[in-house]
Amino acid sequence: MSKGMMDRGYNRDTQQCCVKVKELRQAYQKTKDASSRSRFNLIFSCKRFTIRMRLVILDDYDLASEWAAKYICNRIIQFKPSQGRYFTLGLPTGSTPLGCYKKLIEYHKNGDLSFKYVKTFNMDEYVGLPRNHPESYHSYMWNKFFKHIDIDPNNAHILDGNAPDLQAECDAFEKKIEEAGGIDLFVGGIGPDGHIAFNEPGSSLASRTRLKTLAMDTILANAKYFDGDLSKVPTMALTVGVGTVMDAREVMILITGAHKAFALYKAIEEGVNHMWTVSAFQQHPRTIFVCDEDATLELRVKTVKYFKDVNSLAATVSKQE
Repeated sequence: MSKGMMDRGYNRDTQQCCVKVKELRQAYQKTKDASSRSRFNLIFSCKRFTIRMRLVILDDYDLASEWAAKYICNRIIQFKPSQGRYFTLGLPTGSTPLGCYKKLIEYHKNGDLSFKYVKTFNMDEYVGLPRNHPESYHSYMWNKFFKHIDIDPNNAHILDGNAPDLQAECDAFEKKIEEAGGIDLFVGGIGPDGHIAFNEPGSSLASRTRLKTLAMDTILANAKYFDGDLSKVPTMALTVGVGTVMDAREVMILITGAHKAFALYKAIEEGVNHMWTVSAFQQHPRTIFVCDEDATLELRVKTVKYFKDVNSLAATVSKQE
């Protein structure tokens, strides 16, 4: 490895992984007989089981949204939910997941997906904003998603930012997640500063659902939803903790746009840091970061190539199974 690569922080193990993935893919493509391909499938299945973190890179926002929606759809279908056996889904708000929600609605209307036996838990809600306010996350979820699918309203859980006892509301939310058997797949988005839900920079990486004061960067970013008037933007919110999301059996984080490229770099290429709360998910046993090309602008070329090779090999094997 060159000194320049070392200076830029390239890891020797990562370089070796890139070579091994390339070799494995080339060998798989050259293999003709079924028995040998089966052995490669087994090898890849083992590698897929041990890889802790995936980065899926799509060309643009629409393709990233479609990939995420298909993944959610497939996970629900494979789970085969039924009465007494619900699939539990954690959900975000904001502009990033809108494309994903539109595709999920499309799958439902086409008869490909039902939410009848799905329970959802949303990440956060503003404090003090009426539930029927157009910018509340209750309004967002019902207008953008829930009213278009067949979910039972009793199974759609959103924190109450107007509860008389906010700490009791947070504790009850954690209890509901526990009673549901935990979350099977938690879908999230991030801000340009790497915050997930309202776990702002500096948040504890072991945090649970709680009351949070919003950072000024978040307030400024959210002002566009309140006619640009900072005085109308809530300054506090209830949010699931980083630890709450980490407890999920699987986590999928959507990151799109060049304005979030540095956050993706911090999440993927640097160490775990409470100033970039999204970085905590490096340590989750099943994390998928789904992004578009614009979001990779701060990543090293070798990092992008490595993950593209892994995903290309996965697609090649899947087509043969």
